[in-house]
Amino acid sequence: MRAPVLLTLLLLLAASAHGQKEKREPLTDIQQEQIAEAGIDPVARVDLYVKFLNQRADTIKSLAPRAHSSARSSRLDNELQDFAALLDELSDNLDVYSDRRADIRKSLKGLNESIQRWQTVLNSLPSEPGFELSRQSAIESSNDLAQQTKQLISDQTAYFKAHKDEKGQDRAEPKN
Repeated sequence: MRAPVLLTLLLLLAASAHGQKEKREPLTDIQQEQIAEAGIDPVARVDLYVKFLNQRADTIKSLAPRAHSSARSSRLDNELQDFAALLDELSDNLDVYSDRRADIRKSLKGLNESIQRWQTVLNSLPSEPGFELSRQSAIESSNDLAQQTKQLISDQTAYFKAHKDEKGQDRAEPKN
């Protein structure tokens, strides 16, 4: 009597585990490999994230004018979720580089210009129920990243003006 109950429980657990969605990974395997190859080089990593986000923005922009369908809405929703996740990952990386006093001013200029383009793409999307939450999330993430980038440009300009000997560094080194 106990064996059938146990078997039923195991089948229910297996079915529920199978039914759960896997966490989406916003980067392809090749993109993840490129990020890994960039290692701890902050300029290279920021430039890669900008490149990947530009590709996503182009995809989102190309999907917008297509005929309205559930497949289009679903694809836009997924692309926008991935876009917001990449924006957040880039923001996390910028936090680390800021804390380490890495000189990423060269990348910040291009990032700042790209953010403006991304915001234009996001704000030009029509408001549709199939992807509106993801669109709003991406807009919020891009606004947060824009603020963070402007602050970081200001902070880094002031810091490296006062610490000319640290210009171009990947991280602050302790001084003896």
